[in-house]
Amino acid sequence: MLNQLALAIDIGGTKVETALVDDDGCIVADTRHRLPTGRDITPHDLGCALEVCFAASTARLGNAVIVGVGIGSAGPIDLAAGRILPKNLPLLHGFEVRAFVQDLIPDRPIELRLDGTCLALAEHWIGATRGTESSMSIVVSTGVGGGIMLDGRIVFGRSGNAGHIGQIHLDRSDDGTSDGGTLEGIASGLKSVDWAQRHGWTGQTGEDLGRSSAAGDATAIAAIHRSATAVGRAIANVATLLDLEAVAIGGGFFNVSPAYLNIVRNSARDHAIFDYSRDVSINSSGLASDGPLIGAAALIHRPHLIHHPRSITLATTR
Repeated sequence: MLNQLALAIDIGGTKVETALVDDDGCIVADTRHRLPTGRDITPHDLGCALEVCFAASTARLGNAVIVGVGIGSAGPIDLAAGRILPKNLPLLHGFEVRAFVQDLIPDRPIELRLDGTCLALAEHWIGATRGTESSMSIVVSTGVGGGIMLDGRIVFGRSGNAGHIGQIHLDRSDDGTSDGGTLEGIASGLKSVDWAQRHGWTGQTGEDLGRSSAAGDATAIAAIHRSATAVGRAIANVATLLDLEAVAIGGGFFNVSPAYLNIVRNSARDHAIFDYSRDVSINSSGLASDGPLIGAAALIHRPHLIHHPRSITLATTR
């Protein structure tokens, strides 16, 4: 029997990435390829990048067969129409990614979901929340996203956008912008760098912030503490609302400091009101940067996790 593989696609604020993933959730060697995105990327540019990455990933297909394509994208998404409308990629609003990919690989099922949804699926399948029924997975990077599992099923909501934890409001805006008081507006790497710069820090990137913090810079330390505290506060809110068992956290900015996870845990405990939400287990992602791709593959390999009457799959060409 031929090895059955899923083609996984991850569309994010800084890169688009593809890989082949097997039925055990393992990324096939030498099939992972990425190209940069960024706020200025156009639909034409993204289409070209998808074609290049697709060709590179499938070049090593060998005797295996692709049984479907899973796409995780920064949100919002339009699940019914197969379009993406990513907040941090404004020129891609309305890009019909599902139809575009269907043209690249016809006669295969195509599943599109929010990138946070894919992350939650991956952690539940083979990652840090494996063995739990109700969990949340969070990524803290250029933005802040998330996905939720309840009673063993992924939650994606009416439009496919459930789990957008980055857009919940925690405070009034302190920077004059509409999203300054949201979790993303407080905790993301981009906004943490901006906050530190407005308080006199002279670095440029999240990596710079981490190095400055390690060197004892008070402003850098405060920026990281501010981010992690906000993440913990948001976890306490969601854990109280949904009675979660576990939370997994990953993303580039989450790794900015070895102290980040403990600050999150302390904040979540301090902001929880009830014991059941205070007892939620909070851990690092079990999959590091592989999570979004593995979760996109789970859309194909583990369809029972996304079974829903509004789920939309295209199995034929347009």
